[in-house]
Amino acid sequence: MPVKKKAKKVAKKVVKKAKKTVKRKAKKSSKRK
Repeated sequence: MPVKKKAKKVAKKVVKKAKKTVKRKAKKSSKRK
């Protein structure tokens, strides 16, 4: 059980990081236009 909880926490962190990078990339592409 504790292992599953840890995995969920890690997954959430990864998702947050991915969303941040996507936002940053979107900003850069919009600036180019």
